[in-house]
Amino acid sequence: MREPSSSRRARARRDARGGAPDVRRRRERRALLGLMAATGLLLCAAAGLRTLLVSRPAGETGGPYTLTDDTGHVVTEQAFHGRYTLLYFGYTHCLDVCPLTLATVTAALDRLGARGARVVPVFISIDPARDTPQRVHDYVTSFSPRIVGLTGDPQAIHAVAAEFHVMVRPRQATAPSGNNYQLDHSSMLFLMDGQNHLVSMFPVDSSAEEIATRLRNLLPAG
Repeated sequence: MREPSSSRRARARRDARGGAPDVRRRRERRALLGLMAATGLLLCAAAGLRTLLVSRPAGETGGPYTLTDDTGHVVTEQAFHGRYTLLYFGYTHCLDVCPLTLATVTAALDRLGARGARVVPVFISIDPARDTPQRVHDYVTSFSPRIVGLTGDPQAIHAVAAEFHVMVRPRQATAPSGNNYQLDHSSMLFLMDGQNHLVSMFPVDSSAEEIATRLRNLLPAG
């Protein structure tokens, strides 16, 4: 006997009500899987970029430079001849990673005591339009009087950033307004020997103890 059409419609409505949560759950699972896949790709890309930078042959990173220190004097790489330097590229208007990195470097060198005194921490500005020698001086000395701050004209900054493969670009999420803007940039620490040759690179998310431990292993004994 054929089921009345009214009964079929009622059963269809019940099935639809019962199936709707299943459809929503399937859609939510697909969306979650898509989000997880996208997140995984971003993490892999970030890890790949870090691996590329850290594994770059030493001869391809670094080079001569002519900049202005935070006291207004012209400085080249020869000013540090015979001494190890720990270079970091940043800028004084940086809101997060730059101040954290300088504080961490200061703590790491303090942990090394007299041995840490053999390393000159160097801050190179990537923002020459705003980072005058005086501003750089006030900035670096707020972390440690040992930090040498360097800046220069745009051409000189571009040249040294290129030598170290440091990428700089305006942050897209913030619309520049006069002197109020943020910059995205590569963040690595470069340990150079007394002849301005690259010894090693450190990720900036390393802890002070991790940096100190690596420096103990990399610096000459004595």
